Amino acid sequence: MQSIKFPTNLWIGEDALQQLQNREETSFFIVTDPFIQKSGLLDLVLEQLSSKTVNVFSDIVPDPPISVVAKGAAQINEVSPESIIAIGGGSSIDAAKAMYYFSKRTGDSKANTFIAIPTTSGTGSEVTNFSVITDEEKGVKYPLVTDEIQPDIAILSPQLVKSVPPAITADTGMDVLSHLVEAYVATKKNVMADILVEYAIQQVFTYLKKAYDDGNNLEARQQMHLASSLAGMAFTTVGLGLTHGLAHAIGGQFHIPHGRLNALILPHVIMYNADLPSCGAAKSEAAARYAKLAKTIGASVIDNPRVGVLAFIKKVCSLQRSMNMPLTLRDCGVNQADFMEAIDSLADAALADACTSTNPKVPTKEEVVVLLKGLI
Repeated sequence: MQSIKFPTNLWIGEDALQQLQNREETSFFIVTDPFIQKSGLLDLVLEQLSSKTVNVFSDIVPDPPISVVAKGAAQINEVSPESIIAIGGGSSIDAAKAMYYFSKRTGDSKANTFIAIPTTSGTGSEVTNFSVITDEEKGVKYPLVTDEIQPDIAILSPQLVKSVPPAITADTGMDVLSHLVEAYVATKKNVMADILVEYAIQQVFTYLKKAYDDGNNLEARQQMHLASSLAGMAFTTVGLGLTHGLAHAIGGQFHIPHGRLNALILPHVIMYNADLPSCGAAKSEAAARYAKLAKTIGASVIDNPRVGVLAFIKKVCSLQRSMNMPLTLRDCGVNQADFMEAIDSLADAALADACTSTNPKVPTKEEVVVLLKGLI
């Protein structure tokens, strides 16, 4: 028996923000970052809440540390809002989720509605029960997974993402792709997640490069925004895989943007999961699933798993190159000696990561070390 639930209500379109005016809550606590506050994007939200009491917490930084989460949770308990609104990228939404969760455990928070407004199309955090926070002292990222942090509402407005720079559009878009690919082969896969993935992955290969080339292309922005949420819905029900386990481990120590890391790791993990190139033919279930994705995006028409896997990897790498993305960790500025010194602890962290537990192939530490060496 499988239980499949998609509890977040999506508001989609250029006028989606206006629906905030109809909320019954009278007090709101907004979690965001300094850029969103200075850029004018926050004002678009505040305009819709002009008749409400609003407190703004804008101390969010990339890879939000536990100290920032604790500070925000304390402020939530101090002002006692009826609703929490997160506006920003994955860091803001993840931090707000953690604040929402811990405020209820450390005080008398009466917040009973959580609204997520993404300003990038990548993490899918606006529709997931998943948050990642960082222990800054240990340099380790920790996932928080509970239905308690699932947003009640996600507002997907292309107006909020049209100013995203090309490099960030590429990073976040490839994050969407990695979510889709890993969800499709995850051990908990189900038919509803498959449907979401098969639709959304076509949107990524159709619209990501268009959004990268022209940020004002609102159709491309909207489609990538939706693809990001669909990917989030898929992986929150079935899990992810080793790509994310490795990315969390490496990102915690070397502070590379998460989507950029996922993009360069993904082809290596596909090869590993599909048992390529060591075997003569790709026979694993994962290989067959990757080959099906190749057919879905028109990269292959041959009923041969090995050919399909290789065609899919080629298509992924071609998309990376078309957006001038780094293909190795050295391209990201990682010092090889520093990386090799950390490789043992990175392997341990990747194996302990919750995302790795739903990878279709159970990795050994030795295999993870080999994969890590291939990334530098």
